[in-house]
Amino acid sequence: MKLIFLGSTGYHANNRRHTACLAIPALGLVLDAGTGFFRLREHLCTPTLDIFLTHVHLDHCVGLTFLFDVLAGRNLDRVTVHGEADKLAAVREHLLNPLLFPVALPCDFQVLDGRQTLADGATISHFGLLHPGGAVGYRIDWPHYSLAYVSDTTAKPQADYLPHIQGVDLLIHECNYPDGMEEMAEITGHSCISPVARVARDARVGRLILTHLNPASDDADPVGLADARAIFPATDLAEDGLVIEIGG
Repeated sequence: MKLIFLGSTGYHANNRRHTACLAIPALGLVLDAGTGFFRLREHLCTPTLDIFLTHVHLDHCVGLTFLFDVLAGRNLDRVTVHGEADKLAAVREHLLNPLLFPVALPCDFQVLDGRQTLADGATISHFGLLHPGGAVGYRIDWPHYSLAYVSDTTAKPQADYLPHIQGVDLLIHECNYPDGMEEMAEITGHSCISPVARVARDARVGRLILTHLNPASDDADPVGLADARAIFPATDLAEDGLVIEIGG
């Protein structure tokens, strides 16, 4: 089973990356709906689509407004957007305000409610993250594989979310800033690279992929991968179009 990074930056797209969006096409599962969401069209292969939002800052939800093109020519049985109650209310009241977007989206909205079962029997659960306005992370568990997605938050030693990501085979974690920008990371609710690597090490994860990378740079490595690998060697950077084999 494949996980595809459709967008791997945050705040705004740049010449190299679109904003946060990941897909597991075989499950009809999407994590966040940033500007990279338009790329989902070529990967649709299931009769249902479930979109799980971490929060609704625009770089994580504006892609919902691309749904008509993403679904064009497809006849899906169901499209559901999942998120916290206040976040879904904000999408419906503000992003989908007729003055901003004049047509109702072809989807339902469902409030997150504990652990949910996915199409192949895997389970997805969510946990709280510290971020302006609030956010959640997700963990997906198969019988013999697990992954966690943490975006957006400020990585710190003994972070509250560490128990929820403990021992996962794959940790996908935001890393908006290189080291040296700790003050900005704290103000904006994002992470510098070395603290993320320490989180991965302390949680004893198998592999770390850094995403939500700094959009101010078009470089292949805008955050300093070597700094992370010095702490946690099994670290790589996300790139739009990156495909990772996952699953049990």
